[in-house]
Amino acid sequence: MRAPELRGDVWLNTGGRPLTLAELRGRVVLLDFWTSGCINCLHVLDELRPLEAEFADVLVTIGVHSPKFLHEGERASIEAAVRRYDVHHPVVNDPEMELWSQYAVRAWPTLVVVDPEGYVVHVAAGEGHEEALRRVIADLVTKHEAKGTLRRGGSPYVPVEEQAAELRFPSKAVATAEGRVLVADTGHHAIVEFASDGETVIRRFGSGERGGQDGPFDIATFAEPSGIALLPYDVAERVGYHAVVADTAGHRLRGLDLITGEVTTVAGTGAQWRSGPDSGKGVDLTSPWDVAWWGPAGGVVVAMAGNHTLSIFDPVSGTIRRFAGTTVEGLRDGDVSEAFFAQTSGLAVDGDKLWLVDAETSALRWIEPDGESFTVQTAIGVDLFSFGHTDGPADKALLQHPLGLAVLPGDKIAIADTYNGAVRRFDVFTREVSTIATGLAEPQGLLLHDGELLVVESAANRIGPLPSAEPTVVAGDAHAVRRPPTVLAPGEIEFSVVFTAPPGEKLDDRFGPSTRLEISASPPSLLVDGGGTGTDLSRKIRLAAGEGVLQVVAQAASCDDGGEHPACRITRQDWGVPVRLESGGARELSLVMAGAPRTAE
Repeated sequence: MRAPELRGDVWLNTGGRPLTLAELRGRVVLLDFWTSGCINCLHVLDELRPLEAEFADVLVTIGVHSPKFLHEGERASIEAAVRRYDVHHPVVNDPEMELWSQYAVRAWPTLVVVDPEGYVVHVAAGEGHEEALRRVIADLVTKHEAKGTLRRGGSPYVPVEEQAAELRFPSKAVATAEGRVLVADTGHHAIVEFASDGETVIRRFGSGERGGQDGPFDIATFAEPSGIALLPYDVAERVGYHAVVADTAGHRLRGLDLITGEVTTVAGTGAQWRSGPDSGKGVDLTSPWDVAWWGPAGGVVVAMAGNHTLSIFDPVSGTIRRFAGTTVEGLRDGDVSEAFFAQTSGLAVDGDKLWLVDAETSALRWIEPDGESFTVQTAIGVDLFSFGHTDGPADKALLQHPLGLAVLPGDKIAIADTYNGAVRRFDVFTREVSTIATGLAEPQGLLLHDGELLVVESAANRIGPLPSAEPTVVAGDAHAVRRPPTVLAPGEIEFSVVFTAPPGEKLDDRFGPSTRLEISASPPSLLVDGGGTGTDLSRKIRLAAGEGVLQVVAQAASCDDGGEHPACRITRQDWGVPVRLESGGARELSLVMAGAPRTAE
């Protein structure tokens, strides 16, 4: 089909100038539908960087920012996100999700390729499409160069001028036994050690370059580090380092020796986990966001935001194992092995309880021992699509994409309610929620230090004490994600996921079925029949009347078609599809995991 024209209320990285597909005719255009709080979208930004460099003279990437949360649609938020994640291509804001609808997008992230003649020729939802996109783009270049319809050179990208600052989009902070403060200087790819005043810089771990190099503090490199956990003294003595850093975009855990300044990789390969083993030594990790030493688990809890799970890292053995979650994104309590999480981004330990915030469900939750296992419970939070700024009883309270926590005296929990620009307080005994600060610039980390609550304001590039104030009760509005629901008919539905192997590849059936499909629903009563896991990408499901979310996880294994040692890869996509069941609705639902190139008709 002919690609719909690009429209939005704000253009970034173009000098403020709107772009049109007409002026981009002759170039390959790659539209990246994303939102700044989505971890899968951040993965795709990293996947696109090598493609943008390789095809710099023929490819124009345009980010279409279709926000999930209200805050994400604000101009200041988008500007901060573009700078925070080093987005070096034009971005258009799509606040009303008009482009989303015109391009029939169903999930974040979705990639759409428009050929040099202005036709949509490839669509792929999810992440892990770098190699497939490379082949699609190379094929388009060959064809349109032969036709004379390819235009090389020139770029609409206009970089934004950066202002120098001590910190650049910091995220988390911890205090050492000596009273010094370690801050994850995420945008500078470093860890900064401050004196006890929180202002005087003692040293930096990391050269400032993005990477994964080990070595002395001034040579080592990180990639968007976030959480920091201090090890107990006896454990640190045995392993030779004192702190563990969640090196988020590097998909590693790093060890810091606070005496020598040495940085080492203690877990992770640098490759992102997509499937296969996630326990043992030498396994891949996926966007570890926060870390905390927790005695009942006997190690460092790792919030593995990239696949909505929690892991336990044992520094002594050097092993890591899945602790909680199934990789399905959602909110479900119960035994840790069956619970659903949604981009866990903040951890705090209070004795036998591990508190956590799930950013995508705007939820405050906790885990505690339960006999020989552990149980997950939710204090605040509803589902993947409900959020707001509402205080009062916890079962009525709402947050908006929280990213940090701190345990306060008197059995209270402070919450960095990031997208509300606020710090909230949950009283464990009364189960009441209040607000203790507002007007903050994307608070992401909290630290109780010498009796003061320090807040890491990421978008303000600073850490400082929270002004003392009496808690207030905010009666804000409830909001819901504005993604339009798919209207289906109650009863039996033909469900399918469409996957076509990328050019030059075929499905890998050498060792059994090459595909996997898992379907569940929230609420569970929505899905009457057809849930669970199977190897076919199509099945009949039965739905009850009402509204809810179909949670779908699909993956497919494909390999190069030919050659003695073909390269193989896994394509995986998670969907949370809002549906409304009503008479006259559709009786078929099809999701596209990856589309094959199509010729214009």
